[in-house]
Amino acid sequence: MVTISMVDIVARRGGTIARKRQIGRLPEAYLPLPPATFHILLALADGELHGYAIMKGVAARSEGAVRLGPGTLYTALKRLLETGLVEECGERADREGDDERRRYYRLTPVGLSVARAEARRLDALVHAARRKKLIGVRPA
Repeated sequence: MVTISMVDIVARRGGTIARKRQIGRLPEAYLPLPPATFHILLALADGELHGYAIMKGVAARSEGAVRLGPGTLYTALKRLLETGLVEECGERADREGDDERRRYYRLTPVGLSVARAEARRLDALVHAARRKKLIGVRPA
């Protein structure tokens, strides 16, 4: 189980910013996550992505049912950065053919723990709905 126990200083273009993290906060303390936030964490579970790739991945995974606009995406990413669930990647190994202006994001270990905790929470809700025969007994 991952807990947060320090103030994190993050290098940022043109300076540094300090992010205050709550001491001893367990992943379950972040739950429930807003749907857009969970979709972003799911997208980043595949690896480092830039904003547009996150939007495309969410739309593809949801078969178009969920479409994150830039305002929703970047507001959520700002919150995720501030809480330490996501971090901006430093220098990319392969910048060839990539736009320098793109910022890439990845899950932190705490972010991965929170995503897993939310997935378990949602799984328990789906199981409860199946027991109540609100949805099919077999996975869709």
